[in-house]
This record gives sequence, structure tokens and C-alpha cells, in this order.
Amino acid sequence: MTTLTTLQDLYTEQLRDLYSAETQLMEALPKMAAAAHDPQLQAGFEQHLNQTRQHVQRLESVLTDLGETPGGHTCQAMQGLIREGEEMIAQNAAPDVRDAGLIACAQRVEHYEIAGYGTVARYAQVLGHQQHLEVLRVTENEEKATDRELTTLADTINQRAARGAQAS
Repeated sequence: MTTLTTLQDLYTEQLRDLYSAETQLMEALPKMAAAAHDPQLQAGFEQHLNQTRQHVQRLESVLTDLGETPGGHTCQAMQGLIREGEEMIAQNAAPDVRDAGLIACAQRVEHYEIAGYGTVARYAQVLGHQQHLEVLRVTENEEKATDRELTTLADTINQRAARGAQAS
């Protein structure tokens, strides 16, 4: 376990946590896309996978700029969020209901990432890492946009899931 004595130490640790979260997500998103029934949801997961690859590259660049290596930390929170997604995939559920559940799991992930990127962006600002701040804000804004897209999809999918339940 690393000793955190300065905000710089915490900043580096939080960047590593995000790096771990993003690399775990790169493995989980193809499974979520494969489990999704709705073509737009599948495409959304695939698009976010491409974005996630860029997020990993950005974090590698920021950590390298700090003279740090990206690995060496496991994000326990993301492990739990991914486990919840895997449980949803394994559920015996109607397709629209499963899709609604997958969106719920994905939005939890997005909210975790938004919080993480917002935090490290503020650390970067305080520490005077202006270039990092700009890169981290881009990623934070992409995560927010993904969350909005998931909300829009949920509006349609949740209605279909509700109608399916009424039909039974």
C-alpha cells in the first residue's frame, strides 16, 4: 500500500485507480454489448468501448508525464460494478427487461467514472497541471455524454419493458 503524504500522491493514486477501472471496463463492455437485445444499446456499448480505449491512452499519457507507471493498483469499486453487470447478464429476464437492467448497471459505472474524473481534474487544477486538467475534463465530459445517451435509451427501453410486463 502506498503512503499518501501529499495531494500529488493522492492524485497519482486516483489516476491509477481510474486506469484500473477503465482497463477492467474494456473487458466488460464487449460482454454487455453481446448481452444487449436493443441494437442501439449494443452500438452504444461498442462506441463506449472505443472511447474507453482512448481514456486508457489519456491516463497512460498523464501518468507517464508524471514519471509514473499506470499499473500496480486494482479498482475494487469497478470490480463490484462489473460483477453486478455480470449478474444482470446471467438473469433469466425478458430481453427489454435485461436491457433496462444493463442500462442501470452501465449508468452506475458512468456515475463512478464521472465522480473519479471530476475529482482528479480538480486535483490537477490545484496542483497546477493545466495540460492534465484539459485532458481529464475532456474525458469527464465524454462520460457525462455517455450517461445522457444511456438515459435517452432508457426512456424508450423502460417503456417497452413496462409494456411487456403488462402484456403478460
